[in-house]
Amino acid sequence: MRVLAEEHKEHLREFFEKNTRYDAHLILFTQETKCNLCRNTRELLMELSSLSPKIRLEVYGILKDNEKAKYYEVDKVPCIAISGTKTYGIRFYGLPFGYEFNPLTESIVNVSKDSSNISERSKIRLRSIPRSVHIEVFVTPTCPYYGMIAELAYQFAIENTMIRLNLVEITEFPELAQKYNFVSVPKVVINRKSEFIGAVPEDVFVEFIMTSVGMSSKSPQIYM
Repeated sequence: MRVLAEEHKEHLREFFEKNTRYDAHLILFTQETKCNLCRNTRELLMELSSLSPKIRLEVYGILKDNEKAKYYEVDKVPCIAISGTKTYGIRFYGLPFGYEFNPLTESIVNVSKDSSNISERSKIRLRSIPRSVHIEVFVTPTCPYYGMIAELAYQFAIENTMIRLNLVEITEFPELAQKYNFVSVPKVVINRKSEFIGAVPEDVFVEFIMTSVGMSSKSPQIYM
C-alpha cells in the first residue's frame, strides 16, 4: 500500500538530500494485532526511510521487545522515537499525517544535524536546564496551529537531552483526552502541572519551560 504520492516523494528526496548531515533513526513501536493505525504508521515510515540513505528505520513490538520499550520509555502504540548522534527524548504517539507530517520531516533533518533553528538566546536558556523536563503536546490531525508549536517543541528537545517530549495525536488516545479535560488544541502540558492552549511565540514557550523548573521570575503571557 502506497502512502505518499510520487510527486511528494520526489520533493522529500530532494529535501533530505539537501538538508540531512548525519544519520537519523526512526524507532517505531507497534502492536499490530490490537492497534488499528500501527500498520499504516509502519508503512508510512518505511516509505519515508526509503527516500534517504541517512534515515534508518527500526521496528519493535511493544510487548515482544519490552526491554527496548522500557529503554525508550514507551507505553502506548503507535510510537515513533527519533534519535541521531544522541538519544533524544522525542516521542510521537499516533499516525503522523495531515498537519503532523511536515514537523516530523523537519525534526528528522534537525536531528540529523544535531542542531536547531531557534534563537541563540533560547538555546542558551534551554541548555542551562540541569534536570528532567517533561513536555506533552496534544494535537489533532486537523489542528492548524500544530506545526508551529510542534516544530518548536522538537527543536527544544534537540537543544537539551534533559527535555523529554511527547507529541500525542489525542483522537487516538481518548483516555488522555478525558484525563486532561480537553477543550481545544494544541494543548501543552509541562511537568504535568503547568499548561497552556494555543500557539505561542518561541520566547513565550521557553518562558513557560523555565518557569516550570523554577528558573524564571517572569510570568509568561498566554497567546490564543
